[in-house]
Amino acid sequence: MYVSSLLTSPLVDLDNGAVLAHAAVVDNTGTLRAAPLPMMMELPVGVILSGAGALAPLHEALRRAGRHPREAILLVTGTCQEPERRLLKVGLDGLRTIGYLLGFAGVGGSGGAPLDLIGDCSPYLLALDGELVARIPGDHRAAAVARAVVTLARGIGAHVMAPGVEREAQVAVVRGLGVRLAHGPLLAPGPDGKVRVPLPAADESPTAMMLGPRVQELLLPAVTLPEKAKAEEVVAAFGHEPTITSVILVDEYQRPKGSLDRSRFLLSFAARYGHALHGSKPAQRLADPPRTVPRTTPAIAAMQAASRDASRVYDDLVVTDELNRCLGIVRVSDLIRELATLRA
Repeated sequence: MYVSSLLTSPLVDLDNGAVLAHAAVVDNTGTLRAAPLPMMMELPVGVILSGAGALAPLHEALRRAGRHPREAILLVTGTCQEPERRLLKVGLDGLRTIGYLLGFAGVGGSGGAPLDLIGDCSPYLLALDGELVARIPGDHRAAAVARAVVTLARGIGAHVMAPGVEREAQVAVVRGLGVRLAHGPLLAPGPDGKVRVPLPAADESPTAMMLGPRVQELLLPAVTLPEKAKAEEVVAAFGHEPTITSVILVDEYQRPKGSLDRSRFLLSFAARYGHALHGSKPAQRLADPPRTVPRTTPAIAAMQAASRDASRVYDDLVVTDELNRCLGIVRVSDLIRELATLRA
């Protein structure tokens, strides 16, 4: 089986320029190539419909690379016939149970999955059709379709991604529609390795509800490690990407068990003999209890939860689902920005 990556450049948060995921490729020899951040891969719908056996090479490639399914975002490509829908949903539910983050590619285009099927499958991410994004902003019809996809995503608690962004005008339009994630030539790292995102124009639209958006709309993928991970593994995770602000320790069911703030954790290693004292020991020894908020929590309530402990007021909040599984993180800086916008 061959799984290709949808990404041609890093997946970027348009609000703060943070790199959230990198491309990964599982070739026909089973070799996985990926950066330490979450990986994003395309997965043809036909592979899922072929049953668990067809997915075994993917699972094995992750195992051999020392990666967990929770570190992979699988974007389903193509569509299926009406009689195959139930089988597809069963396959997706199985992948989700294992820990994969699931999404659909080509949404809003002729080759993507129909919107009613997407709604039934409760995906984590919706990637807009590439040709649709290419027609923005010159085609108001394309923008209308993208707006419809964003509305659907908000209703089912999913993120929306704009692929292949090449022009600042595209960023302005998709950002205005509520799309927060994107990749493409415009967002590729420069010679210094940094990603530069065009600044947004002043928002003159009517303010949102007084309580602000729900935290699921501000969600960022969490960098997670097993709760028994060694401290040196956390150091490696922080060292590979400077935009990572926290590492969340989770159990086998993806429930958060510890939170490691970047500044405090690395300060422990900066002290004399820090690595010798902590490196080979469980990272849980240095972890704080995770500060969790349900995904439906309004921004103002999440901000109140963040301020309960003055010593950790800027720590990332861990967003959980109905089964207390980690869905991602929300940064307090994002909450502050949203609430400041409301007051303005």
